[in-house]
Amino acid sequence: MNFSLVWEARWLILDSFLVTLYLSASAVVGGTVVGMIVALLRQFGLRPLNLLLRAYVELFRGTPLLMQLFFIYFGLPLVNVSVDRFWAAFIALTCFTSAYVAEVFRSGIEAIPRGQSEAATALGMGFFHRFFWIIAPQALRVSLPPLIGVYVSVIKDTSLATVVGYNELTRRAMELMLRFGHPLEFFITVALLYFAICYPISKLSERLERKLTPSAR
Repeated sequence: MNFSLVWEARWLILDSFLVTLYLSASAVVGGTVVGMIVALLRQFGLRPLNLLLRAYVELFRGTPLLMQLFFIYFGLPLVNVSVDRFWAAFIALTCFTSAYVAEVFRSGIEAIPRGQSEAATALGMGFFHRFFWIIAPQALRVSLPPLIGVYVSVIKDTSLATVVGYNELTRRAMELMLRFGHPLEFFITVALLYFAICYPISKLSERLERKLTPSAR
């Protein structure tokens, strides 16, 4: 194997590494915000709203991310809505992430004993005060380890953005392979870069799970 070619293309690889980090961070932040809003809205108990939000969650959890990317990038222009490569990848990853975040956070909310909410109500706290000061902090604590697992999966799924031509790590590796040959060297390098992003986050998830799970103490 000839890794000197990888060194020769190091700046191109670094550029795509930063692009991947930017897309990952954008999708994680966007997906977390949207997912928590969806989880919050589902607490209102309005049946039509719950049905709509549940359909949203099930749609994006139940269909492949690849198909969502194709639909947004190639389908929306058919109804005169054009999106560039970044926004197509960002919208698809954000919707996909938010569906999983919403379910994780909803499960965290349901894990909180109902008596705490009832006690807060008895003290005269309204819905939003009760949710943001009593329920949400505990739900976030319970949800944090699985949320990090979702984030790791999303970072790896950014590689699918290559199908719409977004120049992240996987796409760059394919371009360099066609330019220089030696695909194994480039894909090993890209795999190690993904590992360098995901492994510390995975270890953080394990550490948080041990710290926050009572049975692990």
